[in-house]
Amino acid sequence: MKIRKKDSTAILNSLGGGVVPSRGLQYIMVGRAEESRQTLQELQSVKDGASYIKFFIGPFGAGKSFIQALIKQIAFNEKFVVASADFTPERRLYDGGNGKALAVYTELMKNAAISTMPEGNALPTILEKWINEVQMKVAEEKSYGDVSFDNPQFIQDVETEITKQVSKMDELTGGFDFARVLSLYYKGFAEDNQEMQRSALRWLRGEYSTKTEARQDLGVRTIIDDNNYYEYIKVFSQFVKQIGYAGFVVNFDEAINLYKINHPGTREKNYETILKIFNDTLQGTVEGLYITFGGTPEFLEDERKGLYSYGALKRRLLPNEFETLEQRDLSQPVVKLVPLKHEETLVLLEKITQVHAAHYEYEPTVSIDEMKRFIQKEYSMPGAHEHLTPGDIVKKYLSALNIIQQNPDFDKTTIFGAVQEEPKANSAVMGRFSSTKG
Repeated sequence: MKIRKKDSTAILNSLGGGVVPSRGLQYIMVGRAEESRQTLQELQSVKDGASYIKFFIGPFGAGKSFIQALIKQIAFNEKFVVASADFTPERRLYDGGNGKALAVYTELMKNAAISTMPEGNALPTILEKWINEVQMKVAEEKSYGDVSFDNPQFIQDVETEITKQVSKMDELTGGFDFARVLSLYYKGFAEDNQEMQRSALRWLRGEYSTKTEARQDLGVRTIIDDNNYYEYIKVFSQFVKQIGYAGFVVNFDEAINLYKINHPGTREKNYETILKIFNDTLQGTVEGLYITFGGTPEFLEDERKGLYSYGALKRRLLPNEFETLEQRDLSQPVVKLVPLKHEETLVLLEKITQVHAAHYEYEPTVSIDEMKRFIQKEYSMPGAHEHLTPGDIVKKYLSALNIIQQNPDFDKTTIFGAVQEEPKANSAVMGRFSSTKG
């Protein structure tokens, strides 16, 4: 396998720690083909002006974070801007003015990513790429021949073109000041005024705490806060679409932390915000936005504290009554994740073996048969079929690979067992590999 050290390091460190890697996902991609096709189809619709909200539901370790990372990769290929944020006790959708809702927005802006900057902090790059494109357009259309910062007329023409482009957002709530700050960012860019650029970026990221300070620095009347941050998510989606990106993908994970909010009124206000997003995306009042939530079954179905406790959401999120495990409807807002099949887990272990061998520069010594026996052994444990996840298996398997690689004389049968020792009780598990080719 040919893989960059940066990618293999991210994969091995992340999987070893029980989390989804932020890069290199294509090297370990297994299963989820149907979900990938559905996501691609929906993102194509977003390009054409639609918006979506999706809920990926499953127990811990079922692959919620993986599916969101997969969506991120697909979105990059389709030229989307992608941002993510985990809900925590300090980050939620509604907070009543204490800054915890704004913290979600600032986290999204910090993590905003594009294909060339997949790890985030891409906002300055997005802005400068846009400015460069505007400058080149003006230089060509006005026959300047080249970008010329020492020509006041050129600067004025670029400012006029930028104003023309961003003025289209004036009709959106918050759009006027957003456009004003973008113009100021260019002014700082053209005049090499880094303080003005920093102030504009600070405003766009929601980092001003008072209107007075923002007015002193930038002359704007508003700031992004707990009460209006969602409006600016919509404005940002319009902006990136306007400057040439396909749209804005937002992945919210760890939604169980909304379920865990103890105060019933605050929890309900968070669910009201989800309802607002649901209505906006599916009723066509916002364009270019693809929002996903990753949550557990309790977050969705608990009638006392989950989304089903909020009547308007329950009506919208009830599953297709004709859906079965074999005949699924992936177009509905709620997608319940089906665990990887044993043969898919086997392919995953094979890919991880290749990444591990490439990273540490050795020839793989674990055979397909040994990988099969490893999976069989794990699933033979009491309660494994109810509680064991692919993430658990991967983490333990990586530990085994580390021992084997660092200790060449290690007896592998202590991990994988000997062929003749396969317990008969595992025959049902073995049958699941019958169609797998080594």
